[in-house]
Amino acid sequence: MFDQIDSLTLILLCIAAFGAGFVDAIVGGGGLIQTPIALILMPNLPVATVIGSLKIPAFSGTFFAAKQYVKKVKIEWRRMALMCTVAFSFAFLGSELLSKMGNSYMKPILFCVLIVVALYTYSKKSFGQAQSKNLSRNALLVRSLILSATVGFYDGFIGPGTGSFLVLGFIALLGYDFLQASAHAKMVNLSTNFGSIVLFFMKGTIIWGIAIPMAICNAVGGLLGAKLAIAKGNQFIRVFFLLVIGATILRFGYDVFFK
Repeated sequence: MFDQIDSLTLILLCIAAFGAGFVDAIVGGGGLIQTPIALILMPNLPVATVIGSLKIPAFSGTFFAAKQYVKKVKIEWRRMALMCTVAFSFAFLGSELLSKMGNSYMKPILFCVLIVVALYTYSKKSFGQAQSKNLSRNALLVRSLILSATVGFYDGFIGPGTGSFLVLGFIALLGYDFLQASAHAKMVNLSTNFGSIVLFFMKGTIIWGIAIPMAICNAVGGLLGAKLAIAKGNQFIRVFFLLVIGATILRFGYDVFFK
């Protein structure tokens, strides 16, 4: 199948991967760039093959972004270990379900949810600007499990916007600020990507000749994006978050009303 991909197509895919890695490292949502472009440029390949191949660059970009965040942001490793394990398991299940049925009926619901999220984030200027520590240990545990299971399944089953949903969850449910949320979201997102990779690898749907060059470009974008987010701080990430959520709304709106 790799023989069907010409040099120009591969170059365009790598450019898309770089942009996706850059955006995803700041606040998630890189799949909004990478996934539709890949589906347009490779229309003759099965969707599962395209999505499976894209999980490799998504993982590499998130990995190098996470390395930058770990250097500057204090990570709660014990909670992360639990959340990553749950997220991995549910992403695997989501990808397995995706291989057996469609997900189009979910998009109208997500479209409405995202509009509410965007309006709330825009109107509440203090949202994600400071870390809240009012939750008990048990409440944090329960909310952490719900977040990792829900978003993990979402990433395996639908995908685009996963990083943004994780950032939103860490802020709204766990009381993190934007910088802390972005850092911890990368850890969980690594696990969701890996869960999907394991499933697609087992099914043999990854085209490595496409995945590896895109992974290198995505990693460079992730590295640069994470450095910029750390340097600029919460307010910059908040603005970027709104832009990505707006793009996600447009994407799902197109799928709901015009497909």
